[in-house]
Order: sequence, then C-alpha cells, then structure tokens
Amino acid sequence: MSVEKALAEIERGTAEIIDRERIEKLVRDYYEKGEPYYVKLGLDPTAPDLHLGHTVILQKLATFQKHGAVVQLLIGDFTAMIGDPTGKSETRKVLDRETVRRNAETYQEQAFKVLDASRTELMFNSTWLDALGADGLIQLTTQYNVARMLERDDFEKRYKSGQSIAVSEFLYPLLQGYDSVAMKCDIELGGTDQKFNLLMGRHLQRAYGVGKEQAVLMMPILEGLDGIQKMSKSLGNYVGIAEPAREIYAKLMSISDELMWRYYELLSDRSLEEIARMKEEVAAGTLHPKKAKEMLAFELTARFHDEAAAKDAAEAFDALFKAREIPDDLPEVDLEAGTWICKALVDAGLEPSTSQARRDMKQGAVRIDQKKISDEQLKLEPGEYILQVGKRKFAKAKVS
Repeated sequence: MSVEKALAEIERGTAEIIDRERIEKLVRDYYEKGEPYYVKLGLDPTAPDLHLGHTVILQKLATFQKHGAVVQLLIGDFTAMIGDPTGKSETRKVLDRETVRRNAETYQEQAFKVLDASRTELMFNSTWLDALGADGLIQLTTQYNVARMLERDDFEKRYKSGQSIAVSEFLYPLLQGYDSVAMKCDIELGGTDQKFNLLMGRHLQRAYGVGKEQAVLMMPILEGLDGIQKMSKSLGNYVGIAEPAREIYAKLMSISDELMWRYYELLSDRSLEEIARMKEEVAAGTLHPKKAKEMLAFELTARFHDEAAAKDAAEAFDALFKAREIPDDLPEVDLEAGTWICKALVDAGLEPSTSQARRDMKQGAVRIDQKKISDEQLKLEPGEYILQVGKRKFAKAKVS
C-alpha cells in the first residue's frame, strides 16, 4: 500500500491533527524501513462497559496497527482515582482501586474485540505514577502555571461561577501528560474534548527532554441514538459493545437515516468511496435507506459478536417488525422540540383534530415507538419517533 493511501485511511473522519508531518514521517519510515512507531490511547476505567462512542478511537487505533503502529493501550488505574474533569461542572467522585481494577479487566476484554492483541502493549499508569513520589510530583507541578490551567474551558467556567475546583483536578492533565513522558509515545489519540490534555503530553515531553514531541490526532465525538447529544450511558442514548447481539442490532436500526451516514463514516470498515456510492443510490431511490441501515447494523453486530449472532439478530428484528405491521415507507413530518403530542398527531396527518387525538389517547389507541401513550400533556423532546394511531395509521416524526 502507498504511504498516501495509508495516510488517507488514517485521516478519515478525523476532527483535527496536530503535527501531521510527524505522522507522515512515521508511516513512511515504516513502509520504507520497517520501523514501528508507538501510538497511545489512555482509558480511565471509571465505568465497566465500553460503548460505540469509545470504539470510534479504537477503530482508528486498529487503522494505525494496519500501517505499522504498536498501540500502547494505557489503563489509567492511577488517574481514574482522581477522575478526568474534562467537561465536568463539579468535582468527580474518587473511585477506589478495587472498582478501578474490576472495570479495567472488562475494558481489556472489550478493547480486543477491535484491536489486534499481538500489536498492542497493555500498560497501567500506576507503574510509574506510584513511583513518582512527592519530589517527582512537585517537580511535575512546576512545569505549568495556574493561570494557564484556568484557561481551560471547564475550569474557567467553574472558576468564574464560584464552583469548587479541587487541587487534584489540576493534577489530572499533568499526570496524563506525564504518561506520555514515561511511555515515550510518538502519537496520542483522543476526542476533541481532550485537546488540552493531549497538548499537555507534547509540552511535557519537550520539558522533560524525551527527544520527541507526540503528534496528536483527535476524533469527533459520536452522537448517541438521539442524534443530538454525545453518546453516553448516563443519557441512555448508547450502544454498549458488550450488549447482546439482538440489542445492538435493534438499537442501530432505531437511528435516523441522517445519523446512519455519520455512523458509517466513523464506525464502518467500508471505504469512503463505497459509502458515497451508497448515499447516491439512496438519493436516487435504487437503495432503500432501511436496507443500508440493515447492512450497518449487521456489520457492527458481527464485529462485537460474530456473523451467526448478527444473522440471528437480523432475523429476530425482521420478525418483530413484521409482527407489528409497521410499513417500510412511512410518511415523515418535521416538528419543533416541545410540540404537544396531540398537535403532533394532527400535523402528522394521523388525527383530524386535537380533540379527537385526546379521545383516541384515552381509549389507548395512540402509541409512540409501539408504547401506549396516556399523558395528554406530553411534549416531544428532540429525537425521532414512530407515531401510531390504531393499527394502521403510522408516521415518522423528526423532532429538533
């Protein structure tokens, strides 16, 4: 494979790259001289399960492995006890080591569903951070000042609003940056929300005379099933990679047609050219969007289970879909967030009036996503819904 094609695969779907020239040199040296290079990803095992949002970066690591990289998968067992303050409006709770250890074990099992274990070095930052000691920690704190730390967006907001910031939270980006010093990595990956921490690694490698400054590659944050907010277990809009195959498949079939292409770009192994061709076919009417979604759901379900499980999940979903007699081609209506359910039914052409909608609701004839609705004052939140009145009247509502 040419270096140019390898770089195109590496750059696919990225949000930002800092020091692309270094990445190009590392890839070129691998193809021309056989020299490996080291790519770091840090994971704080603060929860036991990974979801598809995490695998956006794991997929990129797998791409790097394909092009000569040795992945340094860092389990932040030390830093997890502080907790990453990124994007947090309050100090995070401290986790005990036993909880961190249990979570780390499940992370390893799940990460190797995507990564090549033979080209992965599993590391724990307690190895060097436990040994850093008070002297080393004080020396580390001299490498950055409080004024610059407060320039970080989440710290700045909390400081201005008078919210508490624990001193330990200032240590987190310093310790994450020190990981890069200890690991001597060439590239570090992270989400766009991690930019401050990722740049700290470059800064500290330079300050400690490592002899290199890591390049940084940031991936965009994957939207959850609602298509709006970041995929998160706390928001309930996630697809866990350890979930049963049928659950993964059904959740992916629930996403909007628009969000489907975002998932294809960031999660699928299909080439960008193939994805572009599929989009053209959908636009031309030669490929049904439901079929395209089925292919995505099958691919991702098979990745985290196997093809037999994916086939079973697809058949189970189709059987349930047919049993509910939901048409493949539904009329669609765009609604504003906060639309009253009775008005939504009228706007979707399912009811002649809001008063009739109320009556049907009292009789149990109104459903949203197959669930009976009895709350006459319900306001629709952003998302995509299947509205139903009786057994035969359906519409898809896109609320934004």
